Amino acid sequence: MLNKVSKYIDENCLLSHEGLHVVGLSGGSDSVALLHVLKQLGYHVEAAHCNFHLRGAESDRDEAFVKKLCSDFDVKLHLVHFKPEDYAILHKVSIEMAARDLRYAYFRQLCQDIGAESICIGHHRDDVVETFLMNLLRGSGIHGLTGIKAKNGIVVRPLLCVSRQDIINYLDSIGQDYVTDSSNLVDDVLRNKIRLDVLPLLKEINPSVSENIDKTASYLQEYDKIINNEVERELETIVHQDYSSEAQYVSIPDLNKLPSQEVFLYEWLSPLGFNRAQIEQILRHLVGMPGRVFKSRSHALVIDRDRVIVEHQKDPIKPIKIPETGHYYLTDKISFKFDIEDIINISKSNNCITIDKDLIKFPLRVRLAEIGDSFCPLGMEGHKLVSDFLTDLKVSLFDKQHQLVVTDANDEIIWVVGRRIDNRYKVTKHTSSILRITLCNSL
Repeated sequence: MLNKVSKYIDENCLLSHEGLHVVGLSGGSDSVALLHVLKQLGYHVEAAHCNFHLRGAESDRDEAFVKKLCSDFDVKLHLVHFKPEDYAILHKVSIEMAARDLRYAYFRQLCQDIGAESICIGHHRDDVVETFLMNLLRGSGIHGLTGIKAKNGIVVRPLLCVSRQDIINYLDSIGQDYVTDSSNLVDDVLRNKIRLDVLPLLKEINPSVSENIDKTASYLQEYDKIINNEVERELETIVHQDYSSEAQYVSIPDLNKLPSQEVFLYEWLSPLGFNRAQIEQILRHLVGMPGRVFKSRSHALVIDRDRVIVEHQKDPIKPIKIPETGHYYLTDKISFKFDIEDIINISKSNNCITIDKDLIKFPLRVRLAEIGDSFCPLGMEGHKLVSDFLTDLKVSLFDKQHQLVVTDANDEIIWVVGRRIDNRYKVTKHTSSILRITLCNSL
């Protein structure tokens, strides 16, 4: 056991003998064996235990066991208590996911606070096999079939080279006890069903099933590296950033040239919170369905005429009243200046307009364009819906939703911001003074 783990650590460059390492210690067989093995191999370790109080007396029993174990091993223990129920409600996740998030966030902060190089977790080969089968049953892509990585950032897993039975045999051989989570013995969740029911059946068919699945996951990890490299290269090539709107977009013609649109969309969109079902729908609507909108928790996506556009979901903009000239902030990034000038100096900038001051009645307002808004675009005599005007300019749905207008006291549109003023307020030879309106921050 010691030789096998030591070799695995060296082959995968997981730990240094000079640094400090934190062991996530639950009190179960895996983490107890991990702590003992790393101590025996001469690594400098401290332990961390999270009590989530989810199993009543069992949770307190685990904490007491861990305290005594660390005292016996002469290992410093860091102990923290959590209420994952509050986190789960706030973030709308399961209790299990809440506990996981809290645990890893605490481990990372602890490493930073004490100057530790890594967080050591007791995952072993059977965990790889169970994860592989779980993701296979869920219809996972190749990422889900790559198992568990030996190193992911500062999280390392030195026991992936051994099985659960190897760990039990090792602890028995040194007379080391451990605690057992009773919830692991009941086949009422998917992982437990696989562990208690599915794997024993598969081992009857092929006794080497765990070793073979572990090898398959390792092979897929190598293929995944190649796929990731290719996808990253494509992402850099065809994903463009619209810095004026902080949106990302991909040309649909460019997307159509890819060997696999689905793989590309998954790699691009899944980190932004879109799930596989949404991505499959997006793929189906690429042709002939412009204007379709999809939302994740953090982002919104629209299929435009010839582009797929993604942006952060933004808080709604509240209108502001402009009672007189001055500098006014609409948001922390968008502001407007209103100045009256006697010298007729006509602006030619998209972000600054000059209009006839005598034709304007305060108070003005800055607000989002609304359904039914119309104005007389400069150079035209008649009215036109703002939505039609923006459509003629081939403005995307997101840009339409964020389009600002400046209106007068009668709610008549003076300026479709950044695009066109109303023809009725233009400067003429009869103008004696102008109102200059300047957009000070880019939209």
